[in-house]
Amino acid sequence: MFDPSIYRERRRVLMTALPGALILFLGNDEAPMDFRANVYPFRQDGCFRYYFGLDRPALAGLIDADSGEAWLFGDDPGIDATIWLGAVEPLASLAQRVAVARTGTRGDLADRLSRAVTKGRPVLYPPPYRADTLATLAGLLGRTGAAVLAESHGALIGAVIAQREIKAPEEIAEMEAALVVTREMHHAAMALTRPGVREHHVMGRVEGLARAADLRLTYQPIFSGRGEILHNLRYDRTLSAGELVVHDAGVSSGGGYASDITRTIPVTGRFDPLQRVLYDAVLRAQLQAIAASRVGARFLDIHLDAARVLAEALHDLGLFKGDVDAIVATGAYALCFQCGLGHQIGLDVHDLEALGEDHVGYDAETRRSEQFGLKSLRLGKRLKAGMTLTVEPGLYFIPQLIALWRSEGRHAGMIDYDRFEELASFGGIRIEDDILVTAEGGQVLGPPIDKTPEQVEERMASQLI
Repeated sequence: MFDPSIYRERRRVLMTALPGALILFLGNDEAPMDFRANVYPFRQDGCFRYYFGLDRPALAGLIDADSGEAWLFGDDPGIDATIWLGAVEPLASLAQRVAVARTGTRGDLADRLSRAVTKGRPVLYPPPYRADTLATLAGLLGRTGAAVLAESHGALIGAVIAQREIKAPEEIAEMEAALVVTREMHHAAMALTRPGVREHHVMGRVEGLARAADLRLTYQPIFSGRGEILHNLRYDRTLSAGELVVHDAGVSSGGGYASDITRTIPVTGRFDPLQRVLYDAVLRAQLQAIAASRVGARFLDIHLDAARVLAEALHDLGLFKGDVDAIVATGAYALCFQCGLGHQIGLDVHDLEALGEDHVGYDAETRRSEQFGLKSLRLGKRLKAGMTLTVEPGLYFIPQLIALWRSEGRHAGMIDYDRFEELASFGGIRIEDDILVTAEGGQVLGPPIDKTPEQVEERMASQLI
C-alpha cells in the first residue's frame, strides 16, 4: 500500500472531475471453486484498489463529491470466521490506512444507497465484469441486472481512465519490483528448457519462483512448443528438438501492479537459420515500436509500422508477394500477425479494460478497425507521458488459418500459399516488454531480461537462472 495521502488525493481528483456525483466502487468478493469455503486466489478489483488501496474481500467504497466525504463499508468477521481464518484488522483501522474517516457495515451501505435512489440522486459505478458484482449492484440499487448493465456512466469511465492511465512514480516502482521476479522466472525457463522436458515441469519451477517471492501470477502463464496458439494454457507436451517455446508470464507486485513479459526459446538451445531470420524480424519490429512509443504518437500507426517490418521480412523469404505497403494496408499481413501490438498495463494486466476496450484504447480521433487482425488491437489512440504498456509483436503460423484463407482465395495476389504451407508446422514467436511512454520514446521497465538471440542461447548454455 501507498501512503494514505495518495489515496486521499486520488479521490479528490476524481471528485473534482465529477462534481456532485455519488460514486460507488465495489471491491471483489471471494469466488468459490466448488464449495463456499474453498475459494480461488483472491484478486481485488483494480478501480477499488486504486481509490481505496485495500486488498481484502467484501469491501465497498463510496465517494460523495457533493459533501467531499469518502466511506468504507464492510463487515468485521465474527468469532466463527476468526476461529477458521484468524483475527483480521478491523474495518476502522483499515479505513485509517487509506485516509477514510467514515465507515459502515454492508447493511449501512444498502441503506445509504436506498436513500440516495429515493431522492432521485444517481449512483455512478464502473461497469461490472463479474456476475456476483452485477448481482450485488442490482440488489443495492433495486434494479434488474439488465438495467445495471445498461447504465454506461460514460463520465465516470472517462474520468477514471484519464486518471489511472497516467502512472505516478510510486506505481512505476511497483511495476519494476514485479519485473525483478519476472526476470528470474524467464531466465529459469530458459535454463530448464531442453528436448525431452515436459512443459509442466518447467512451468512448475517458474510458478514456484513467484510463490517463493510471496507474489502471485498476474495471469495464467503460457509455456508451450505450440506457440502459434495465441493463448495456449496447456502444459501437457514433451518438448522436442527443433521447436520454439513461447513463454508468456508475469507476477503482480505486493501492491497489485502487473508485469507481462514474453520470450521465445529454442528447445535445442540454438536457433536454426530460419528461426533466427524470423526471430530477428520480430525483434526488429519490437525495438522499432518501443523507440516509436513516444508522447503524441498513435499506437495504431506504431502497430502498422511493426506489421510492415514483419511483412518485409516474409516478403524477402517469398511468403508475401507484391507491394509491402499494400500487404499492410489490406491486412494480408494478418495471416501471420493476427493480434495487436500491445495494451496498457498497471493494476490490471490489461489495464482498465474492464471499463470497455474501446473506451480505454480508442477515442474520437482513432476508431477501432473492423479489419481482421487490426480489430484485435486493444490500444490505438495517441500516447501520453506516463502511460505504461506492453509492446509484443509476433509471428504465428496457424495451419487452420492458412488453409481457410487459401480455400477462400483471400489476398491471393499477395500471399504465396505454397510457401506458407511449408511453414504450417513452424509454431510461433513473440517478444514482449513492459514500457513507460516518454517524450523520447518507450523506456523499458525493470531489469534487463535476456532477449537477443545471443543472450537467450548463452543463458540456455549456462543453465544459470
